[in-house]
Amino acid sequence: MRLAAAFFVLALIFLVPFLIWGDWFERMFTGDALQQWLASQGLAWGWLMAVLLLVADLALPLPDTAVMSGLGYVYGTLAGGAIAAAGSFLSGALAYGLCRRFGERMATRFMGAEAFANGQRLFRGDRGGFIVALSRCLPLLPEIIACMAGLTKMPPGRFFSSLACGCVPMGFLYAWIGAAGRDAPGLAIGLSIVIPSILYGAALLIMRKYR
Repeated sequence: MRLAAAFFVLALIFLVPFLIWGDWFERMFTGDALQQWLASQGLAWGWLMAVLLLVADLALPLPDTAVMSGLGYVYGTLAGGAIAAAGSFLSGALAYGLCRRFGERMATRFMGAEAFANGQRLFRGDRGGFIVALSRCLPLLPEIIACMAGLTKMPPGRFFSSLACGCVPMGFLYAWIGAAGRDAPGLAIGLSIVIPSILYGAALLIMRKYR
């Protein structure tokens, strides 16, 4: 029960900025306005601005999928997809690293030893990797899950492999949408769930083989 409460508290923390500034960011950083803004930064700097936006999504309600599509529009599917995947990966890695380094004491006090142990069993097992990989394409969940993985000290190898399995397909899919001028969020979300599942399943087989 306390594990669910910790998840709920994290959800509230990330939901507050969305409720306060969500509409404003939605208007400012979506569609043609975002694409034109990225293009105006120039090819040499636009990618850096986009990566900073994706990382800032940890604290601000930025539309990360719109940023990824904008990268595809400006840089094309391959380069834009690589930048989008890298930005999303850095965002998840930062949340995980900060919570792993500074959050354990707070987590154990709030959740209690039993709930903390349950969280460790969840995120250290195979299910934890799938949870991380599949969360990347959903609103709010990427930040919450990355923080929970850090708080419960999910093994770095398992976390980063599952994070990559979620970030890479999503980055390239949304960049492709932006490069092609398409509007297919349903297709992108669907493939961002199916492909990470396959990739992480393959990663698990490889990890088990070389244990």
